[in-house]
Amino acid sequence: MSENLQKDPHVILCDMCTEEDRKPARKTCMKCEISMCVQHLQAHLTTPVLLQTHPLTEPMALCGTTKCPQHGKLLEYYCLDDMTCVCVSCAIEDQHRIHNMKTFSTAHRELTEKLNAEQQALLVKTEDKNVSLEKWEKSEREKLGRSSVHLIEAVTGLRNIALTTVQSSVSARMVSVKTSMSSMQAAQKEKDTFRFLQMYSQVHQDVEKAKAVDLRKGLEPGRERDKLLQEIRKDGEKMVKQAGLFCGSLLSLVDPENHQELTAASSDLIFHPQTFGPGMSLSKDKRKAFYSSGQGQCSATLLIRNIRTVLKFQRWTVSLSRDSDWTVGLCDKQPTHNLKDGHVFGLCCQGNQLSSLTTENDEGAAASVGSGVIFGQQGYFMNTPKKQHRVSSALITHQGKNGDEAVPRPEVVEVFWNFGTSSLSFFSRTGQHQREEIITIKMSHNNWDLAPFVQLGQGLPTPELGEDTQITPQPRNIKIYNAPFSHFGGLIIDDIYTEVVCELH
Repeated sequence: MSENLQKDPHVILCDMCTEEDRKPARKTCMKCEISMCVQHLQAHLTTPVLLQTHPLTEPMALCGTTKCPQHGKLLEYYCLDDMTCVCVSCAIEDQHRIHNMKTFSTAHRELTEKLNAEQQALLVKTEDKNVSLEKWEKSEREKLGRSSVHLIEAVTGLRNIALTTVQSSVSARMVSVKTSMSSMQAAQKEKDTFRFLQMYSQVHQDVEKAKAVDLRKGLEPGRERDKLLQEIRKDGEKMVKQAGLFCGSLLSLVDPENHQELTAASSDLIFHPQTFGPGMSLSKDKRKAFYSSGQGQCSATLLIRNIRTVLKFQRWTVSLSRDSDWTVGLCDKQPTHNLKDGHVFGLCCQGNQLSSLTTENDEGAAASVGSGVIFGQQGYFMNTPKKQHRVSSALITHQGKNGDEAVPRPEVVEVFWNFGTSSLSFFSRTGQHQREEIITIKMSHNNWDLAPFVQLGQGLPTPELGEDTQITPQPRNIKIYNAPFSHFGGLIIDDIYTEVVCELH
């Protein structure tokens, strides 16, 4: 039996037994660096000094790993922060002294409990009917199937209408060629000279007509060809759209985080103006904001309202003018607060620089009787008689060829507000199915007290500028235009150029 055990690599044998009769180890002494069977373990269990100073573990292959490589002392503790075994010197002298340290037995027990909990969570996830592999595969196949079917139908329809019409035209031309061939054959068979000469004139006309026929040519100019070209252009646009949808479905399947379709403007989202500067106006559907040049600076604060109730998340996309500063994000719902003295979480664009705005309650700030602005070294406080809020601004950069570089200014911004995780994500829309994440902000504020907003023109004051908190002009009468505008297009009204500066999608 001893020979069979020695051949089993998973069985730890006693290091104190003779080679001929090595028994399975019951414990391993970390200090002695040996494994012992029941018989040879007795000394460690009955001698008080050994029992107190020699830690015992389950049988294990030591391979020289029981001593600290830095201090040469016995490894007795486990650092949960760095997930590594350490000695007593590491625990009280080095960087581990401020970490969460546990004895081996305690760490083993706690980490086992953690793994059990994580295993149960994974089991719940894999056994969830809503996220089963079969259901996911069926859903994705159906989605791709619909897109591919529509694309095939569009291509097939376009092909059939073109082939059928051109085929009819070619068939008519083939009849002319066949007619001339028949005329020539009849003339060649005619032996009577007089009859041959009488029929030659008609044969000559048929031959000349056949020689003029070009079977490779498309339709003859005329109403029929113009009608077909119009239908092809119309169906071709549908085909291109279906091809884009199909390609978008594939991109979303492979990389859903950065490839989500930019849907058409939804009537559920509308602008609700809080402040409007001179020259500002809204479209009739309240999803476009216009600015008329020559009537003051472009300045407005617009809440974004959803006429439907949303439970888990909210998503909105806005196109923004290249010629105006703006801030997009969340602010207090109450119109009396908004950006003056309430919470703000957002993406701010000033010139060609992007920065993030976050707000935190400052519990340690000194109480104030009135309201106003208190500037500090790292931000400023918006003080009200009841609470103080601290707004922080941070420049957003990315790693470029020359180190940290400013993130390019986006023209279309997608915002995703996750209620469950209290997070606010901003993306730059670079195509119908393409987006790039700019930043995600973690919020520590009640979601239900906030509302989406867009501010055009002058933004929130920053500590460096030292401006007052009054950031918008007084409300004014809002003009409503019913004229159609394209994306960032414009028209002339009373010799004043009016352009779209903000549009909801």
